[in-house]
Amino acid sequence: MVSNPSMRTITPSKKTNGSSSHRPIPRVDITAAGKALVLQGGGALGAYQAGVYAGIYEEHKALDWVAGVSIGAINAALIAGNPPDLRVARLREFWDLVSSGPVQRLPPGWSDRTLFNQWSAHSTAMFGVPGFFTPRRDPTLLLGGAAPVLSYYDTSPLKSTLERLVDFDRINDCDIRLSVGAVNVRSGNSVYFDNTQQRIGPEHIMASGALPPGFAPVHIDGEDYWDGGIVSNTPLQYVLDTHPRTEPLMVLQVDLFSARGSMPRTLAEALERQKDITYSSRTRMNTDALASNMNLQQAVADLIAKLPASLRKDASVAAVCAHLTHQPIEIVHLIYRDKPYELDSKDYEFSRASVDEHWDAGLRDICNTLEHPDWLRAAGQANGVTTFDLAEPQERRVRHPMKIPAAPAAPAAPAAPATVR
Repeated sequence: MVSNPSMRTITPSKKTNGSSSHRPIPRVDITAAGKALVLQGGGALGAYQAGVYAGIYEEHKALDWVAGVSIGAINAALIAGNPPDLRVARLREFWDLVSSGPVQRLPPGWSDRTLFNQWSAHSTAMFGVPGFFTPRRDPTLLLGGAAPVLSYYDTSPLKSTLERLVDFDRINDCDIRLSVGAVNVRSGNSVYFDNTQQRIGPEHIMASGALPPGFAPVHIDGEDYWDGGIVSNTPLQYVLDTHPRTEPLMVLQVDLFSARGSMPRTLAEALERQKDITYSSRTRMNTDALASNMNLQQAVADLIAKLPASLRKDASVAAVCAHLTHQPIEIVHLIYRDKPYELDSKDYEFSRASVDEHWDAGLRDICNTLEHPDWLRAAGQANGVTTFDLAEPQERRVRHPMKIPAAPAAPAAPAAPATVR
């Protein structure tokens, strides 16, 4: 985002500070910076990301880049593979489809959500998810670990769903950049399929979400790929590493697992906490580390700018400059916060009630963030990386780029001794 952005005005739905009248809140127009939507993996929790996109759609239709892993890759394809006016509808259609099974509806009057969610997750394991995956009917699975198959489920329904809901010709026209993360089964290396580098098809999206042993690896051009979340569940580093360093960027990073949490009290809570830590990919720590690294680069760039022209032409200085970030980067960070009744099965619990709750939570969090005065005051005011985490009142924070302290003033020269004549 750049300095002096143009502003829009919206009217909040609630009164503020006890005032008897609504106060207009200025909204930052981010059209001057590149805009990237970064989507973490997390199965059924991905409806939260769809709600976030629904919340930014009206004000910020023009995205430059969508990057995702696993379910984030599916959401990314639904966004990049449709014209702006159809994106929210396609996201809604997908999430309604995967929560449309007969056992995925909360019975009227049912009050025990923990029990219902547990039943819904067990139903997913037994019967699969409409439009997504079905159990393999292979008798060799009775052999357990010796079975000559690589997955418990068949994801061919997902291929049909993607072909119906996503226009891959549009993706490959590169109106919006799409990057999805996977991992090479043989090398163990993280790989990103990027429509600026290759032609993208349903198989690339499916590879990004092929989490073993549930889903089989996807074969592409002689190699086999699993879910990118095995190595890193968020594509933030890929986006920052490959973004042109001379252009400003605003990143909306939407995560589905929180690294922070309370101490477990039961075995079920321990399993959930373990999954949160594993798939959060230490996202806050990594975001802060990347921001610190880029802010240090900015500080070095500022120092180089103060060198005499003759030194700035030195080959060593030029080599350093090629790796420095010179423009503002802003990372708006949203993390799904799970409900007390959710279990370690929350990422494969596809009930309609949970999907709708996740969608609504994403919509609420992005609205709270974009209307927060800390975001409005700090946006686009400094080079380097600024991170915003504003959705939850108890955890709101803005981290600004480091400031280089001014050089201390040179000590005054001692007074000359008096001359005695």
